[in-house]
Amino acid sequence: MAYLTLRGINKIYPNGFHAVHDFNMEIEKGEFIVFVGSSGCGKSTTLRMIAGLENISKGEFYIDGEKVNEKGPRERGVAMVFQSYALYPHMSVYDNLAFGLMLQGVDDDVIEKKVLSTAKILGLTDYLDRLPRELSGGQRQRVAVGRAIIRKVNIFLMDEPLSNLDAKQRVTMRSEITQIHRETGATTIYVTHDQTEAMTMADRIVVMKDGYIQQIGTPYDLYFNPVNMFVAGFIGEPPMNFIEAKVKKGRLALSESDIDLGAVADDDVLKQYEGSEIVFGFRPEAVKSDLGGSTKRAYHIKSFTNLVELLGDNTNVYVNFDGFSSILKVEPHHAPSIGSTFEFAIPFDSVYLFDKHTEKRIKLRKE
Repeated sequence: MAYLTLRGINKIYPNGFHAVHDFNMEIEKGEFIVFVGSSGCGKSTTLRMIAGLENISKGEFYIDGEKVNEKGPRERGVAMVFQSYALYPHMSVYDNLAFGLMLQGVDDDVIEKKVLSTAKILGLTDYLDRLPRELSGGQRQRVAVGRAIIRKVNIFLMDEPLSNLDAKQRVTMRSEITQIHRETGATTIYVTHDQTEAMTMADRIVVMKDGYIQQIGTPYDLYFNPVNMFVAGFIGEPPMNFIEAKVKKGRLALSESDIDLGAVADDDVLKQYEGSEIVFGFRPEAVKSDLGGSTKRAYHIKSFTNLVELLGDNTNVYVNFDGFSSILKVEPHHAPSIGSTFEFAIPFDSVYLFDKHTEKRIKLRKE
């Protein structure tokens, strides 16, 4: 059995709202797992059930082979970091870090050694005498993380810990939390709505929507092998482009033109979807704007440029073709001007097809 096992976990509130449906997952010791999804998808509720802060309505939760449904947070040996930091405002940084150990009756000299060691890891040594209100948001978040890691528990639970920080602080804290995870080796479950955090930090990601798991996999799996349109559109920035059309005689019929699907899908697949509405998908960064020899095995599209966003290392180009709007990510020196015609290529191996009604990804080749 895995270190953490969740079997058929459900959360149903007294008013009948079903927040989490049949959550099944096994987590190995030392893994860094990220729950990601939009607000209200059930990720924080699932984390709170793991922590023991919410009752499990149905299902079984095991830690290291022991069923812990009825055990409280302390008995489960978890440490939680909240979005709001949850620091004691009247206590110094030192006392905030030491408080949990004091409640456990740990000797003062041991507490001091652990506090100083934790403060050094988090870059808080010079701030131990300060109150939380005298710290920046990033520093307060470090204290909150420090309170968790100082207890030397085996399971860290983090609920959107970086959402109150500015962009630069988030980047810094992402790397710090990842480094702390490597140093402690603790099993970590991290909740966020930010797919960039998920992609850069996780060993595996759980994508959730409306209380259901959509897909579990490595960042690579979710990016290159999404199982449905939701995952494909959620993972990646800017999101995947989707074009709705109908399959006619092996071609994708658009309003003004069509695309030969024979280059990307087997005949049996095309026959299966003949006359059906499907969704053609491609990622903004997959397109080629330098139309040289490398784009022979690609779809060539002529579009109208609506907007250009220079972002430094790349440029987002908003285009229209055949009545559809798409976002392209191109190199700055290949970017078109607003109002111009822009030709780009979509490599065959970068094309995704989805069933319009089920939104599931269509396997293009027979296995």
